[in-house]
Amino acid sequence: MKYDMKNKQVSVLLKNLKFPNGIAISKHGDFLLFVETTTCKIFKLWLNTSKAGSVEVVSELPGFPDNIKRNKKGEFWVGVNSRRSKFLDWVLSKNWIKNNFVKIPFDITKAHSFLANNGFGGGSLAIRLSEDGHVVEILEDPKRKRWKFVSEVHEMNGNLWIGSVKMPFAIKEKVTTLEKFLDTNNEL
Repeated sequence: MKYDMKNKQVSVLLKNLKFPNGIAISKHGDFLLFVETTTCKIFKLWLNTSKAGSVEVVSELPGFPDNIKRNKKGEFWVGVNSRRSKFLDWVLSKNWIKNNFVKIPFDITKAHSFLANNGFGGGSLAIRLSEDGHVVEILEDPKRKRWKFVSEVHEMNGNLWIGSVKMPFAIKEKVTTLEKFLDTNNEL
């Protein structure tokens, strides 16, 4: 939706989205990125260009994205709650299964979230995107000891602040410490 401050009107820009979540405007204001949690995609909505109003998928992620934040360089960080499991990928790849799930009161993504909460899902991710919205780097705590159910990643003064959907605290990681931690674990 878009709010016009002059005439105090709200207009709908996009309809029929599947759990849109998180939004960030580009450094120059020419587009915004938003995530669709259910489909694990990042979309670009063009604003002040000849493409204004058009939408495109810029990234498909290996898990369920939550929030998206822009850093000072114009890059973006996306918090990914958990990786998609191979089982869920298989289910979502079969149209006959997807079509039948629509008919019953059962949400496969909620079931996946329940399994992830109980140790059966993939770990959380912090994903850095380039200025144009494409994946540049994927960070993960492979042993899932510190990052759990990542909701948001915010870069500030050489640190990543990592928030969680379920945990009652945020984690502060120095980018240099984080790079050493990830290098020593070699499990990405």
